[in-house]
Amino acid sequence: MAEQHRPHTDMPPAFVAALRSAVRGTSDFGAAARALTTMDASNYRRVPLGVLAPRDADDIAAALAVCREHGVPVVARGGGTSIAGQATGTGLVLDLTRHLRAILDLDPAARTAVVQPGVILDDLRAAAAPHGLTFGPDPSTHSRCTLGGMIGNNSCGAHSVAWGTTADNVAKLSVVRYGGEALRLEQGGAEGPEGVPSLIAAHLALLRTGYPGLPRRISGYALDALLPEHPGGPDPVRAFCGSEGTLGVVTEATVRLVEAPRARALAVLGYADESEAADAAPGLLPYRPLTVEGMAADLVTESAGLPRGAAWLFVETGGDTPAEARAHAERVLRGAGAVDGTVVTDPAGQRALWRIREDAAGTATRMPDGAEAWPGWEDCAVPPARLGAYLRDFRALLAEHGLRGTPYGHFGDGCVHVRVDFDLISTDGVARFRRFSEETASLVVAHGGSLSGEHGDGQARAELLPRMYGDELVALFHRFKDLWDPDGGLNPGILARPARLDENLRFAVLPKRPVDVEFGYPQDGGDFAGAVRRCVGVAKCRTTEATGAGVMCPSFRATGEEAHSTRGRARLLHEMLAGEVITDGWRSEEVRDALDLCLSCKGCRSDCPVGVDMATYKAEFLHHHYRGRLRPAAHYALGRLPRWLRLAAPFARPLNALARLRPLAALAKRLAGIAPERGLPVLATQAYSRWLRARQGKGTRVLSTNRVVRLWADTFTEYLSPQVGRAAVRVLEEATGRTVLPPVPGLCCGLTYVSTGQLDAARRVMRRTLDRLDLSPGEPLVVLEPSCAATLRTDLPELLPDDPRAAELASSIRTFAHYLEEYAPDWTPPRLDRPAAGQTHCHQHAVLGDAAERGLRERMGLTGELSGGCCGLAGNFGFEKGHWEVSVACAEERLLPAVRGAEPGTELLADGFSCRTQLDQLAGRRARHLAEVVAEAVEEAAEDPTRASREGPGDDV
Repeated sequence: MAEQHRPHTDMPPAFVAALRSAVRGTSDFGAAARALTTMDASNYRRVPLGVLAPRDADDIAAALAVCREHGVPVVARGGGTSIAGQATGTGLVLDLTRHLRAILDLDPAARTAVVQPGVILDDLRAAAAPHGLTFGPDPSTHSRCTLGGMIGNNSCGAHSVAWGTTADNVAKLSVVRYGGEALRLEQGGAEGPEGVPSLIAAHLALLRTGYPGLPRRISGYALDALLPEHPGGPDPVRAFCGSEGTLGVVTEATVRLVEAPRARALAVLGYADESEAADAAPGLLPYRPLTVEGMAADLVTESAGLPRGAAWLFVETGGDTPAEARAHAERVLRGAGAVDGTVVTDPAGQRALWRIREDAAGTATRMPDGAEAWPGWEDCAVPPARLGAYLRDFRALLAEHGLRGTPYGHFGDGCVHVRVDFDLISTDGVARFRRFSEETASLVVAHGGSLSGEHGDGQARAELLPRMYGDELVALFHRFKDLWDPDGGLNPGILARPARLDENLRFAVLPKRPVDVEFGYPQDGGDFAGAVRRCVGVAKCRTTEATGAGVMCPSFRATGEEAHSTRGRARLLHEMLAGEVITDGWRSEEVRDALDLCLSCKGCRSDCPVGVDMATYKAEFLHHHYRGRLRPAAHYALGRLPRWLRLAAPFARPLNALARLRPLAALAKRLAGIAPERGLPVLATQAYSRWLRARQGKGTRVLSTNRVVRLWADTFTEYLSPQVGRAAVRVLEEATGRTVLPPVPGLCCGLTYVSTGQLDAARRVMRRTLDRLDLSPGEPLVVLEPSCAATLRTDLPELLPDDPRAAELASSIRTFAHYLEEYAPDWTPPRLDRPAAGQTHCHQHAVLGDAAERGLRERMGLTGELSGGCCGLAGNFGFEKGHWEVSVACAEERLLPAVRGAEPGTELLADGFSCRTQLDQLAGRRARHLAEVVAEAVEEAAEDPTRASREGPGDDV
C-alpha cells in the first residue's frame, strides 16, 4: 500500500499527523484506498476516511489511542468477504492483511497454533497439514479469509458438524480496546473489562432462558458463554467471538487444531428438491460425517456429473485408509433414502465437486435467466430437524413477495444460504426488501432459529434482533458493548445500536440511467453499471496461489495489492460511477493506475464465480480515458501492431539486422514505450500467406471448392511465427483431405486495438474484416492464435452487437485441435509417448476451453499437465514499460518452474505467441504450438511408417 501524503478534505490534518507519528505502518487517505474499502461482500457501502496497515500489535494500540483522542471510528478488516456489512466503516479501516499474517507458533503435540489476525486460513491449514492436523472451521472463502475475520464473525464452514464453529476452536485471544488498552482473554481468566461479571450476575435468569439451543446460533453477543455454569466456567473468548469488531481488535489468537482424516470419501446423494434433501440431512448425523452440505440444481451446470435429482447432499466421510473412508461413505449412501447417489474417492473428483459448492456464493448471484440476486437473508439457521419445514415455508414466503432464490448451505447444521432477486435500486424494491426481511425474521424465529447461522448480523440483520431475543436481552447487548467500548468508536452501526437494514445500500449511489459505453454487455442488458455490479466481493480473485488450470488473478498474486485484484478494480469502477470518492469519472487516474497492471488475461471471465470480465472493462475505460487525448507511446506502437508489421514485412531482413544493434534497439524501445529489458521479436522473412500462395497447387491436396479449410492468418502467425501456419496446413490437409485456402488479405481480429482501448479503430478493423471475409453459413474458421480466436469469439460480437455477421463469425471459430476433433474424428495422429510441459493460454482457458487440445495430446501420448495461470507477457502487457517486474513474477509463479523442472525429452507446448516469447526471453527455452509438434510427427511418420514414435528434441529442454 503506497503511502499518501495528501489526505482528502474531510480528514482533520491534526488526526493524520498524530496517527502517522504514532505508528510505523503505512496510512493512506487518498481516493483509491478509500474507494477500495467502501464495500465488503454485502449489499452495503460506507465510505471510510482512510486506511492504515499496522505493522504489529503496538501499532494497533497506538492507532486506537489516537482514534479515540480524535473521535474517529475504527473498523478492522481482513479479507473483506463479510456478507452482512460489518467489514465496512466510516472512519479508519485497519487493514490487518498487509503485515499481521504470521503464524507465530505451531505446537503439534498440544494441537495449537498462535496466529496473527491477518493469517489466511489456507496458510494455517497448509502449515498444520504435515503434522496431520487442520483448523476445523472452513468457510468457502478459505483461500482468502483471515483468522481475525473468522473470529469476528464466528465463522463455521462445511465441516462444523464435525468440528464446530470458530468459537469452539479458539483457546486464547489478545485484543485491544478502543483507546489502546490491551486485554488477554482465556477461559478461567478475566471476563473482560471491569463491570462485565456484575452485568452477567445481575441477569442470570434472562441469560439462561433467552438463547435458542441450536448448533448454528451466531446472532447477537454470546453472553450465555459467561454464565457460571458454562462448561469449564465463564468463557470470555467464546463471548468475544462473533462480536464483529465492535468490542476490540484481535492482535493474536491461540487456536486449537484437530486431527485431519488420513483419507476422505464423498457420498453425493440426489433428492427430488432441496426440502427433501433437508428432511434427510438430520438422519445422516448419526453416521458422524465430516460434512452434510446441500444445494439445488439451480446452482450447477448440466455437465457437473452429479447423480440424478434436483437437489443434492454432499456428505464427506473420513477414515485412516481410503477403504475405510469409502466404506463409511457407502454406509451413508445405503441409509440415505436418496433418489440416486454415488461415492467419489478420487481426490480430483472430490475437489471438482467441492468447487461447485464453494462457488455457490458467487454463482447464486445470478438467477437462471440472468437476473441479479443479492444477500440480505443470507444465512439463517434453524434446528436441523426443522430445516425441511422451514424451507417449504420460506419458498412460500418468496412466492408471496414475488421473489426468487436458491437455498443451499450447511444442511447438517440447519444453516441455509440464499441469495434473492431483490430490487435494491428502486424505492419500491427496497421497501419490499425490508418487508420480506422482517417477515422472514419472524419465520425463522417461529421455527426456533437464529437470524444468522454463520455470517453474522452486521447491518443486514442486527436491526431485527429484538424479534429473536426480545427487547430486554438486546438492551443487555448494548450495555455489554458499552462496557467494552464506552465511546462507541469500534464499528459503530453494527450489531449494537445498528443502522437500519435498508440504509447505506451500495447501489443507491450508482447512475440511474445506463452509461454510454462501447461494448454491448449482453449479459447485463447493455448496462455498464450492471456489469460492474457483478462483483459481489467474495474475493476469489484474492487467492495467493493459482491451482489447477485456474488463471485469475495474476496481478494480485504478483503484487498482493487489493487495487490489483479483480475485486479491487471493480470497486474502483463502482466508485468512479458513483462519483463521490472518485470524482473525475473516466479521467480518473486512480482507476487508470489500478487497471494498468491488469494483464487482460480474461481469467476472471471464467474463474470469477459471477463472471466479472475485467479485460473488457479495462478496454472500455481506456477508450474513454484517452478519448481526445494523447495516449501512451505503447498504445501507438503495440496497439497498432498489425499495421506496423504489415508495413515492415518487406524489409524484414534489414530491420532484424538493425534490431540486433543495441543502441538502435534501445532507442526504438524507448520511443515505442517498450520495457528496456525486453527483446524485440524477430520478423519473419517470408510471411505465412505469401508462403501459402506460392505453395498453392504444389501441396498434397488438389483444390476443391467443396472441400476446403479456412485458416485465419492472424498477425502473429502471419509476420512473426509463420512456421505455425505452415505446420497447421500440413496437418489439416493430411487429417481431413481438404485444401487449406490462402487467407483473404487485410483481415484483422482487432485484438491489439481492443487491449489498448482503441475501440473506434477496433470496430473499423472488425467491420472491414466482416466485409471482406466470405464465409458460408455454418462454415468453420480455424484460428491458431488463442488470443485472436478469443477476440473473434467474444469481443467482436460485443463491440458490434447490432451486426448479425459478428455473431455468425463468432460461432464459426475453431481452434486447431477443435477443428480436428470435429472434422477429422477418425484420423489417428502419430504417437509420441513423451511428457509435455508448457502453458495453456489464458484466453484459451477463459473463452475457448482446452478439452480438444487435451484430447489430442492424450491420443498422441503427450502426458502431463500444462501450466495454468498466465505467462505474464499477455500480448502488449509484458512489452510495455513499467510492467517488467510483474510480467516476470507471473511467469515465475508456475510456468518457469514447470519448464525448469521438466525432465529431458519433454515436449514444450505453448499455442500462444506471447507464451512462447516469454519462455524464450526468460528461460531461453523454445516452446512450440501443438500444430508444430503434430506436423513434425506426421512428417516423420511419412518418412518412416514403421516408427511409432521418435526421440524427444533435446534442444527443447
